[in-house]
Amino acid sequence: MVAGSDIIVKTSDLNFYYGPLRALHNISMEIPVKQVTALIGPSGCGKSTFLRTLNRMNDIIDYTRVEGEVIVDGRDIYESGVDVVSLRKKVGMVFQKSNPFPKTVFENVAYGPRVHGVKDKSELIGIVERSLERAGLWNEIKDRLGDSAMDLSGGQQQRLCIARALAVDPKILLMDEPASALDPKSTARIEDLIGELRNNYTIIIVTHNMQQAARVSDLTAFFYEGSLVEFGPAKRIFTKPLKKQTEDYITGRFG
Repeated sequence: MVAGSDIIVKTSDLNFYYGPLRALHNISMEIPVKQVTALIGPSGCGKSTFLRTLNRMNDIIDYTRVEGEVIVDGRDIYESGVDVVSLRKKVGMVFQKSNPFPKTVFENVAYGPRVHGVKDKSELIGIVERSLERAGLWNEIKDRLGDSAMDLSGGQQQRLCIARALAVDPKILLMDEPASALDPKSTARIEDLIGELRNNYTIIIVTHNMQQAARVSDLTAFFYEGSLVEFGPAKRIFTKPLKKQTEDYITGRFG
């Protein structure tokens, strides 16, 4: 854990079920504010399921069930009365495959603020420009705001999705394999962007790429078969893991 850091996400004895299948086993973690936390582990180990519990994206899947506590910014997000729309404004998400809306670049970024009641055109213009700048995209497409988002390159589309998430001013940004479908140059740009965004946002990223996790994260959590095996400073996890299972995974002995 990073000494002296405020905790923005805390899970306690978190269990998650897809029907009778238990996908997460007693996950207890404390994630500090304005740090990058990487979730690593083999396919099917529960890391994406865990990520989606943090903004209740699993709610859209039938026959799922949650046990335990998920505290986000001081509140248990699974207690009754939680406004899920407000939660997802606070906890934004970027998916593995870029998913821009079939609208203009401008309308993609303005969509969230409009949903949350921003109607003033000049305010929307400011939000769009600021969000695209934060996503490292403004200089590339400032003259293409009226073009279809579908005409952008894959890497640009993914950064547009990041800009769209940032437009509603979240505190936390969840990223589920955000660069796995991109070429090396676009991947490097996303990694650079994560480094820039960590100054203003708490970022939790799922990645299969061990080198990427080592490069971008302050903290790393290793999941295996739905359990949290080890969690700590990335540098230690990748150089002196405490658990043999962690060492075997990061050295490529399995996974």
